[in-house]
Amino acid sequence: MNTHGSDPNPTGAAGLLLVLSGPSGVGKTTITRVIRERLPEAVFSISATTRPKTSGEAQGVDYFFLTEDEFKRRIEQDAFLEHAQYAGHWYGTLRDQVQRAMNAGKLIMLDIDVQGARQVRERMPEMLGVFIMPPGEDELLERLRHRRREDEAAIQKRFAQAKREIAEAKQAGLYDALIVNDDLDRAVGEVMGLIEARRAQR
Repeated sequence: MNTHGSDPNPTGAAGLLLVLSGPSGVGKTTITRVIRERLPEAVFSISATTRPKTSGEAQGVDYFFLTEDEFKRRIEQDAFLEHAQYAGHWYGTLRDQVQRAMNAGKLIMLDIDVQGARQVRERMPEMLGVFIMPPGEDELLERLRHRRREDEAAIQKRFAQAKREIAEAKQAGLYDALIVNDDLDRAVGEVMGLIEARRAQR
């Protein structure tokens, strides 16, 4: 029998995987930050990647940095809940990292796109999936411009991608809820309500 000190989940809380998706500029990062502030057991999933580590980044803190051979070996071992290639580098979510957090009663949050969410739903159907929607297309375009990170051509490309992603999310049947982020407190409250409801079912 475990003593209190060695029990990985002394509170007995139900672990939960929360998958958050949504287009760039919709406020996912802010929503996950607020949830982490409000729920002490909330943690953010750390992705594995084959891209080189930059100065200031730490192994196991910013990413799990893997060689391409190691990453591909783990793909063959079905060690990822989801993985994809972007700009010549692999990125993925390690299944054992998520499972350990859930076994410890954590709420582990993943910020991934629709394709990634589809992979996770196949491997972990009990996930709670939430897609964050902008109040409208005009508002989303304004938010992308307000960030002042890219020129107009890049913004328009990101905007077109966002519209495709929203359409796919509506049709995919992957998400438990589509939440419009027109008011941050209300959007966070809706996500928190979904978390509480799912945990109450266990």
